[in-house]
Amino acid sequence: MTDAPTLVSATELAQRSQYRIPNESAGYRRARTALLAEEIELRRHIERVAEQRRALPPGGDVTGDYRFQGEHGPVDFADLFGDKQTLVVYSYMFGPQRERPCPMCTSLLSAWDGEARDVDQRVALAVVARSPIERLVAFKNERGWRNLKLYSDLNDNYSRDYFGVGENGGDDPAFNVFTRHDGTIRHFWSGEMGAETADPGQDPRGAPDLMPLWTILDATPEGRASDWYPKLDY
Repeated sequence: MTDAPTLVSATELAQRSQYRIPNESAGYRRARTALLAEEIELRRHIERVAEQRRALPPGGDVTGDYRFQGEHGPVDFADLFGDKQTLVVYSYMFGPQRERPCPMCTSLLSAWDGEARDVDQRVALAVVARSPIERLVAFKNERGWRNLKLYSDLNDNYSRDYFGVGENGGDDPAFNVFTRHDGTIRHFWSGEMGAETADPGQDPRGAPDLMPLWTILDATPEGRASDWYPKLDY
């Protein structure tokens, strides 16, 4: 095992930056350099969290009766892996009780559709919802998604076991990762940031945030705002 490299302080790295904006003031540069040091620390913290996540001990065996309907027929849980050893599953809030799907989930998945072919080079990616597959495919076509693999949870067992159903029986979004080694499928990691872990004045969200939309808006003066959310149509 090699020793971790000694890192130069974030403050020193920030001071090395050659970025200068036309007509910026000295006060702006001082504040921006201080912010850059914090951004470097954030990058390092994200990597530390990712390393800690990868070092988790083996998770629980996946043993439930999980059955799905894909666009090309019925599949079981193992089928979702395809030829990969890691499976990422997003639980989409589009159950049969909903007239239309969740706009927030849809915004996220619209961004992921453009990345899905790249993700598929490394791991399997599946989107699971509790509506019939015909309904899911109809909305996929309406939205213009080309690359996401959608599956209907036929008996709701997966959704109930892995956080896709709330206490009131409605849909919840969920993000789960599973692994397969020597024929054994195990849970690896789930997003566990919900309402009970939210900070005051903030919506429940994970870190890093899975939605590119918020990453962009976080870089703007307006930020996310507390009174705006994406819609299915504008």
